[in-house]
Amino acid sequence: MTDGPLVGLDETASRALVRPGPLSELLADLGNVQVAVPVLAVALAYVMWRHRRIGTDQWWLPGVSAALLMALVPVLVIPLKVLTDRPGTPAVPPATGYYPSGHTATAAIAYGAATLLLLPLLRSAGARRALLVLCAALNLGVGFGLTRRGYHWPLDVLASWCLGTILLTALWLFLGRRLSRSSRRTSAGTPSRRTGPS
Repeated sequence: MTDGPLVGLDETASRALVRPGPLSELLADLGNVQVAVPVLAVALAYVMWRHRRIGTDQWWLPGVSAALLMALVPVLVIPLKVLTDRPGTPAVPPATGYYPSGHTATAAIAYGAATLLLLPLLRSAGARRALLVLCAALNLGVGFGLTRRGYHWPLDVLASWCLGTILLTALWLFLGRRLSRSSRRTSAGTPSRRTGPS
């Protein structure tokens, strides 16, 4: 990512966007592991507690799957950073390894996975819409903060959003299949551990 037709456009966009300030710093900090991962942990604990309380088979599966996905982020991002070896913007000290953005990927998976797991537990369409808007706002805010502060080039952020979309889609498909299979077994009369014989 140090050369190519998009790099010139990326650098031009970065020059137009970079205006460091307290707001951009605050938004960028929402992508820190110390902020995003505890939010995910609270959501996972609540989701697993709710599923266990209502007697869902494999109540632990959504939480464990999302936690494993979060653990996968550095496993994927760090080798990509080493492979591309992209230098940072002029606003940061000279270094390489900025592509893709680890903060953006962390925010995308933490806030995105929390949203995917909480959505089925919300009863009203309004609450589900509000959660989706909050998730989108958090992720857009992180991306804007990182580029506005000059911590990352715009393409660093975009690459991590693409990676996050792929990983969250995989989580959604996996959980959708597992949970629908579990509900089909229950509706067919197969007893769950918690409900006893039908």
